[in-house]
Amino acid sequence: MTTRSRSACTRPGAKPSPLPPATRLGEYDVIVNVQGDEPFVSGAAVRGALAQVTEHGFSLGTAAARASREVLANPDAVKVVAADDGAAMYFSRAAIPYPRDAADAAELDARVLHHVGVYAYTPDALARWVALPTHPLERIERLEQLRPLAAGMRIGVAVVDGPLRGGIDTEADLDRAHREWMTFTPSES
Repeated sequence: MTTRSRSACTRPGAKPSPLPPATRLGEYDVIVNVQGDEPFVSGAAVRGALAQVTEHGFSLGTAAARASREVLANPDAVKVVAADDGAAMYFSRAAIPYPRDAADAAELDARVLHHVGVYAYTPDALARWVALPTHPLERIERLEQLRPLAAGMRIGVAVVDGPLRGGIDTEADLDRAHREWMTFTPSES
């Protein structure tokens, strides 16, 4: 959980998450990062992000779950819009896609995606990402994935079954996670 006084979503590999020295990154084909505020991330989300890199030709991969429209109103839930080829178009805390006309409800329902805090990277992509300067969109939304996206790096989005158990973004989320932890089992993933 990140306090409002601290910048959210720091660079991948920045403290407190240790990253192997750059000279050792080449020892890995793909690096997977599950964000610490996502203790209930599913195995399907991890496998999906990984497959974006290993099978679908993206150098960066992540996952999202289909979600109900209620997610659109929650600024603590990060939404993503993906292109037809699975590449992320934008991530936001705002309602995307925005439900302008009620007549488009069926189209909207098929496209509400709740981002999951898991990433897969090639070593070169991770090294490029962390070398990039913070982008203004990243600062505005407090979403680190906007940095590589704004720099033209493509991020593949695996769509996994939802709903999500939810990450830890607020004190209420932390209380919920404490209650649910004892019932969480690896079979859910």
